[in-house]
Amino acid sequence: MPESSNIEIAHRVHDSGEYHHTARRRHEIAIEIGEAFLLALVAVATAWSGYQSALWDGRSTKLYGTSSRIRINATQNTTRGGQEQLYDATTFNFWLQAKLTNNPKLAVGYQKRFRPEYRPAFRAWLATDPFHNPHAPAGPIFMPQYHNTHNARGAVLNAQASEVFQQGVEARETGEKYVRTTVLLATVLFLIALSQRFALFKVRAGLLLVAVALLVISLVSIADYPRL
Repeated sequence: MPESSNIEIAHRVHDSGEYHHTARRRHEIAIEIGEAFLLALVAVATAWSGYQSALWDGRSTKLYGTSSRIRINATQNTTRGGQEQLYDATTFNFWLQAKLTNNPKLAVGYQKRFRPEYRPAFRAWLATDPFHNPHAPAGPIFMPQYHNTHNARGAVLNAQASEVFQQGVEARETGEKYVRTTVLLATVLFLIALSQRFALFKVRAGLLLVAVALLVISLVSIADYPRL
């Protein structure tokens, strides 16, 4: 074989090697740029997710505290309402006893001790002719006109406390969602760091593709979660 042919072949092999080396270097640069971009994006997403998680945890704690205060107020109103119901029943029993023993003066005295909001129910109960009507209610407390402000207030506050408590539960669940997303973002960071340990382009690119997929899932989740 002529010497010129050998030189030409050597040049071609050298040029081919340089081409593959240049192509490989370009791929490595692209990978490195992609890794840098992913690291920046993951850092921002992780910071935002952690920030939102802290906000929602604080909100849930505040709502739980508010619910407890409302519940205490509701219990106080309910207790007071129960005491008033007991007072209403007791004074009515004394009135009824005086009425049945033909002691009108004592009956009038007990009637004057009725609470103001109890009196409409008492008058409505008397209108049913309870001493002759077997179908009359057993007492004024069973009449539709009977109203106890503290019991009604306690019921409203209990319902409000339950609603606020449920809001606290939802806030806590939202915070936990952000925590799970933060863990997923940490997995993305791990995969990016792991890919840098491999020299093989296909392995490195495969790990980055998995990292990108997890990052997309994390970003979609963050976009879908409520924000404060």
